[in-house]
Formats: sequence, C-alpha cells, structure tokens
Amino acid sequence: MDRVPITRKGYEALKKELEYLKSVERPMIIKAIEEARAHGDLSENAEYDAAKNRQGFVEGRIGELGFKLANAEIIDTDKIPKDKVVFGSTVILESIDTGESIEYQLVGSEESDIQKGRISVSSPLGKAMLGKTPGEELTVQAPVGKRRYELVEIR
Repeated sequence: MDRVPITRKGYEALKKELEYLKSVERPMIIKAIEEARAHGDLSENAEYDAAKNRQGFVEGRIGELGFKLANAEIIDTDKIPKDKVVFGSTVILESIDTGESIEYQLVGSEESDIQKGRISVSSPLGKAMLGKTPGEELTVQAPVGKRRYELVEIR
C-alpha cells in the first residue's frame, strides 16, 4: 500500500476533523434521527431523510479520513532540501509574462488551499515545479493558456 505524503500541520488538521466528526457530528446525527423517528411515518419524513443522508456522508468521510491517517507519511518540512523543489517546499515564482511574484507551498491534495498559498503536488503547477532549482523556468498549461514562470527561490 502506498504511503500518502502529508505535512505535520495537514496531519493534525485531518486528525482534528476526524475527532470532530466522531465526537460532535455523529452524536448530533443520531439524535436527529431519533427525533425524526418520533414523528411517526418515515416514508414522508424529510427530517429523517436529511439526517440519514448526512449520516451517510459523515460515515463515509470518517472512513476516508481513517484511511488517509493510517497511510500517512508525515514529511518534516524543516528537513527537506532547499536546492530543488520537493514535497513540502515553499517556493517563490515570478510570472515571466507579468512580472508578478507568487508564493506557494507544495502539499498533498487533502491539504491544498490556493487561498492560503498551498497547492497540491499533483496539480499541473505542482507537477511542473517538482525537481526544479532556482533560476529554472517552467511552463504550465492553464485554462486561459500557457503560463510561464521562473523559480526565484525555495524556502
């Protein structure tokens, strides 16, 4: 079974979400189902249907998180090389076309969040950055066309 690379921060966030789902969401759903059953006929009970649907979603997510945590390989970002881009690297890119600088950290898909500057290593930009060194150029096919960047720095 393949290990799933994840940062310590990402691992802790998944653990926190799993604990929340088990200790807060699951009991709330059980209570909602019990209350909906008390209303009688379940065949036309929208509250019951909604609670059962939510239960299915939460139980699926609990299983998914359990699998990911069990197969996680925590990467210590303090010990990664700074001479080439690898999982966990924080990089500064400069757009060759616009001169705009952007900073990203390469993370796993579960912890990616573009608004927070974390992109997945499996994204087109993430894949293009892997193995690059400062000064190298990379080209990415974006929905609006090709984008060219220079890798300025690895932190």
